[in-house]
Amino acid sequence: MISSLRKDADIIIKKSIDAVLPDEAVKRALKGFKKGTGKVVLVAAGKAAWQMANAAVKEMPDISEGIVVTKYDHVKGDIPGITCCEAGHPVPDENSFSATRKALDLVRPLGADDTVLFLLSGGGSALFESPLISGEELQDITKQLLACGADIVEINTIRKRLSGVKGGRFAEVAAPAKVYSIVLSDILGDPLDMIASGPAVPDSSTCQQAQEIAARYNLKLSDEARNLLGKETPKELSNVTSVITGSVRELCTAASNAAKDLGYEPIILTDMLSCEARDAGSFLASIAISNSRKGDKKLAYIAGGETVVHLKGTGKGGRNQELALSAAIGLNGLSNAAVFSVGSDGTDGPTDAAGGYADGQTVSDLCEKGMNVNSYLDNNDAYNALKAVDGLIITGPTGTNVNDVAVLLIS
Repeated sequence: MISSLRKDADIIIKKSIDAVLPDEAVKRALKGFKKGTGKVVLVAAGKAAWQMANAAVKEMPDISEGIVVTKYDHVKGDIPGITCCEAGHPVPDENSFSATRKALDLVRPLGADDTVLFLLSGGGSALFESPLISGEELQDITKQLLACGADIVEINTIRKRLSGVKGGRFAEVAAPAKVYSIVLSDILGDPLDMIASGPAVPDSSTCQQAQEIAARYNLKLSDEARNLLGKETPKELSNVTSVITGSVRELCTAASNAAKDLGYEPIILTDMLSCEARDAGSFLASIAISNSRKGDKKLAYIAGGETVVHLKGTGKGGRNQELALSAAIGLNGLSNAAVFSVGSDGTDGPTDAAGGYADGQTVSDLCEKGMNVNSYLDNNDAYNALKAVDGLIITGPTGTNVNDVAVLLIS
């Protein structure tokens, strides 16, 4: 039965991700696009940038030139007329900075009759960056924010004020050209000004909020960075039209439909999951314990969103892998339940895995190898624990990015 659960999990993962690939979403959004009398240039940033740009160029052959900035190993080939760049994520690197400079050089000369087709997806905060402080300090601050347990809204509130493109500043540079922004959302509730730190959206966050976040997490900042936290971002932009064309809601619905096709009764618990990864795993396991002995139907509990990991150890992993390994403790001994969690972009943390899978045998399989599940959790080393028991989910880069989905299957 456990092997059949893994097969069902793989099917649900594939169908869910296929359903939220950006090709059709970009085509839908382009129906509302009206170009000016001048030229159209394309700028795409984020983990799904290549896929979005490829779809846009096929749909709009009159794009004159453009640039794609995406994560390493996410460019899948040449796109006519488009320069494709790969850069660092989740920490920006020199390739992030140089690719963003090229994008800025592309839009600065544009006039009022020209249009920027701006394609944005999650991951853009690291990939699309023009720092107002040294690159080294920006990288250090990013690492501090990722390690302290700050959520994505808090992280982006800080990053906006340290950047020459975030918080609406890219749209300011592009003016007087019009900016038509197509956005794949990777943040709960789809706040436009927080997705990839809102390069083409008026910023709703304030200096006071940024300063409070810096104090809350005791961030180590230079005087220059502290001064920037006190400078406001653009609150009005008259040259931008934005369209959200994908979100975690669609991912949850796709997982629900795929589970239903396999004979499960799907229950979407939430598409706003936001907590510690190991707490989410324990919660799903507790549902399994309550329902695994009923035996009258197959159930699929679905939760979409984005969890966080408070790094304390030195291991390797990501939030989805940690969620699954945490669930393994509660699932131990259950013969008919499994939990898997996956990032829709195909990457989870600084690893080659999209997420993790655990079932009632995971803990005992680890014990047979002399591995203690709690020790691996304490060291934030879910990757190596799950790798040892074939619990890693490997999809490769998917071309989309609309948050994560975690599923409990009871057969």
